[in-house]
This record gives sequence, C-alpha cells and structure tokens, in this order.
Amino acid sequence: MECGCGVNKVHEFKVEADIGADPIWCNQCGYNLDIEDFKISKNLEEKLMDWISQYGKWIDWSTDTLMPNATEMEAIHNANGEKLTQELATELSIEGEVVFSPSKTVMVYKINKF
Repeated sequence: MECGCGVNKVHEFKVEADIGADPIWCNQCGYNLDIEDFKISKNLEEKLMDWISQYGKWIDWSTDTLMPNATEMEAIHNANGEKLTQELATELSIEGEVVFSPSKTVMVYKINKF
C-alpha cells in the first residue's frame, strides 16, 4: 500500500487513537491512513471506529483535567487497542507488520500537572 504522504510504501502500520482521526497510521512517516482503504471485515472496522471514539474519555475537557479514574480508564482503552491491533494484524497478514501505540495522556497530564 502506498502512503498518502506520496513518499513511502507502507510496510509497517501503527494502530493509534486520536481525536478526529482514523485508527491506522503509517509507522514510517505518521500519515493517517483511511480505514476504508483496507480490506478488513466490516465488524473489525466498526470495532476500531468505536474504540477510537472512546479516546480521551479519561479527560474532563471542560476543565482540561484528568477524571478521578483516568489511569484505569486509559489502561482499559490501551488493552482494548492492543487486542484490536492483534485482530487487525491477523486480517492484514499479507500487507505488512502492525504495531500498537498506546495512549500516554495520563502520564503527560501528570508530568505537566494539568
């Protein structure tokens, strides 16, 4: 698969949640790839899209602070992402390697004392 950046052929895909983005990225340049360009089951596509819609639920966006149980919420989100990454790797086995990039926002908030 060609990367949308126009430079790279994607050999390694990254699964990562972010607000307003599809969950699959080129792990070489960081380009966000369109999930609809992948030949994966509709069921897996729906699970991935549901998973990314849960990203950041551990942050109170109105106050830009962590929810009381943010660490646990993020850990559950990351565990679900790891599982979905394994499912994606199975379905894309002939297209390239698939890696998972866990969320680290709780750590960032704690370091920066948001």
